[in-house]
Amino acid sequence: MTWPADKLNSWSLVEAGGSNSVGFRVLEKKKAIDEIIKKASSVKDHLASFPPFCHYDRNGLSVYLESGSGEQLSSPVKKYIQNLLKVNMEGPYGSEWPMEERVKRREMVAPEAQYIFVRESPNAALDGNSLRADEKTTSAGWTGHGDRLVGFVHYRFIVEEDIPVVYVYELQLESCAQGKGLGKFLMQLIELIAHKNHMGAVMLTVQKANVPAMNFYTNKLRYIISTISPSRVDPLIGAEKNYEILCKTFDAEAKAKLEVVAIMSDKQIRLFKL
Repeated sequence: MTWPADKLNSWSLVEAGGSNSVGFRVLEKKKAIDEIIKKASSVKDHLASFPPFCHYDRNGLSVYLESGSGEQLSSPVKKYIQNLLKVNMEGPYGSEWPMEERVKRREMVAPEAQYIFVRESPNAALDGNSLRADEKTTSAGWTGHGDRLVGFVHYRFIVEEDIPVVYVYELQLESCAQGKGLGKFLMQLIELIAHKNHMGAVMLTVQKANVPAMNFYTNKLRYIISTISPSRVDPLIGAEKNYEILCKTFDAEAKAKLEVVAIMSDKQIRLFKL
């Protein structure tokens, strides 16, 4: 991550104090990371920094994006999120869905939850990019006021392994908006938001049973299985888990902690990128 200059200068002065100040350096770094997370989380509209990414008009799809937060979701939006999650995720979760659905409902309205909502452009019909009548028929259909919702991203600024990261909790699109490049577009936007806010990586969780999603992230977007994913921490435990944690890092420190594992062999440490 790109640390703010004042924090780098502060740590340099502390390091000059010698080994007795190691604990203080750790404390100062933790404080700086907490400040970075707090500052990023306090921004009301991250889209304002990226005007070109506020609209998507490609492949027969015309939509625009708007920001939101978990504590300010309207009842129709909450209902829509729950419905779309059920449509898209009940299959991959299988028998675990009822319990997972309750978890997602709590996560949905958390104060730290940040959202990007995808709405059909009001001029889509004039542009010839309006969704066809059959495409508009979906059990997750938007019933609230305003332009029709066709998907959303739920993300948060959190700390993983002492690295500030953007964690993508959900990227959900209706079937009519899938396969048109929108998912890649949204993840590129998330990565831009991460860079601008001094995050070291973007991370997310994918169900092993969700093969299309796994291929999308690992093949198209070049995300890799993180060292903190269960299958990397302990293969035996990982085999029993139904998910993987993926990441894309942006600097050496994040890469060392989230992408690279040290293996001791013949008294030598070899580093491998997983």
